[in-house]
Amino acid sequence: MSILLIPIAPLSRTKSRLRNCFPKELLKDLTISMFKDLANKVVNVECFDQKIVYCQDNEILELAEGYGLTGLKEKLTKPRKSFDEVISDLNNIAIKEFNALHTIFTFLDVILISEKNFKDISNLMKINQLVVCPAIHSAGISIFGRRPPNIIPTHFSDPYVPSFVALITDAQERNLKYSVYDSFRAGFDIDVKQDLLLGYEYLKLFNQSNTETFKFLKNNLKLVLQKRNLKNNRQFKISKTK
Repeated sequence: MSILLIPIAPLSRTKSRLRNCFPKELLKDLTISMFKDLANKVVNVECFDQKIVYCQDNEILELAEGYGLTGLKEKLTKPRKSFDEVISDLNNIAIKEFNALHTIFTFLDVILISEKNFKDISNLMKINQLVVCPAIHSAGISIFGRRPPNIIPTHFSDPYVPSFVALITDAQERNLKYSVYDSFRAGFDIDVKQDLLLGYEYLKLFNQSNTETFKFLKNNLKLVLQKRNLKNNRQFKISKTK
């Protein structure tokens, strides 16, 4: 069984790094917009036997069911589990309850990802034990798959080493057969303020102006990204629109 897994943080603490851009209610609306767009893409991808959304919020789970996805309620604990522990819990559910032979994790904020990206990852999983798409800006991970699902742990909670670097290093030490999936669209995620502005422009460039995320950003993003000087394309300043 090939299982696509989509873990989503509780809406009460979603995208906390963007709280300097939007109040909590708008961050919730952004999350719901991104989820609807992701659901619209994965519902049309036929290479997975199950597509599971894992979240504490009933609102997200009801939306998932409406798209024909399987919703599983996460049980929150005190203290909070690390992200690696959440990933492990969901992975184990996929193995024990859905007989997963390989699992693919994707995340809510990969707003440019396409149906083709999911199909590519699925095909690579047939010949590799690990497939990883690195996040564009952070040396993090935007999507990854494992065959079998428990062949290697994740390293999202490592305090010193970026998750992509840590996972690939571990895979090399274990002599696993792995593939790094090189994709700008699958690797771009929304994490910090600059990503919102770039994402808004990229959505236009990739003809995704009809998405819920684009509509949200068009209506609520009151910022503009500018070069700091004419000779440097790598340093930006972010200003409020008038």
